[in-house]
Amino acid sequence: QVQLVESGGGLVQAGGSLRLSCAWSGSTFATYVLAWFRQAPGKEREFVAAATWGGRNTYYADSVKGRFTISRDNAKNTVYLQMNSLKPEDTAVYYCAAANINVRGESAVVAGANYGYWGQGTQVTVSS
Repeated sequence: QVQLVESGGGLVQAGGSLRLSCAWSGSTFATYVLAWFRQAPGKEREFVAAATWGGRNTYYADSVKGRFTISRDNAKNTVYLQMNSLKPEDTAVYYCAAANINVRGESAVVAGANYGYWGQGTQVTVSS
């Protein structure tokens, strides 16, 4: 069993920055991949970013490349999403998720169905 708790969401103006945090507890074997997804009102859930255990393998949605950075601090059981140059279209509920080592490769890590654990979500609102 893995528990995930997101924090750091809020309201910012376009062009601003936020850093989201997701603290996890439970099996380290179930958190080989940590990822961020988001869902805006009326839209499907979409992949944002992911990082594997060592933090060197990272994946980003095209829409956030160059603006968002995912990182993880395994000693603190935490994964972060640094969001810069925020746009109104980034407005969504952001969720963190965890998957085991069998979820590997870009096609696998971007698929939400491959993640066994999800946090409660944190709201990010970007005003224009």
